Amino acid sequence: MFEFNAFTIGLITIVCVIATILTYRVLKEEEKKQKAYKESGQTIEDEMQRSLEYEKSSWTSNVPIMSWIYVIATVLSIIAFVIYMA
Repeated sequence: MFEFNAFTIGLITIVCVIATILTYRVLKEEEKKQKAYKESGQTIEDEMQRSLEYEKSSWTSNVPIMSWIYVIATVLSIIAFVIYMA
């Protein structure tokens, strides 16, 4: 019984660490974009246009990536829980 507990805890820990690392990578990519925009010296109108474009594009790029990260993490956690309960 202890082997399943250790395996389950290990699996859940690994899944959480992977989800955290992937989330951090996405965050760093966005920070790089923001830094590049600040250094480019855009006007307020340019920034507003970029912001509107970002809102549209984030739904097709960032949201699906983050959704898949957490869907996979949740499914693996449920599998680990089922193994633990067996």
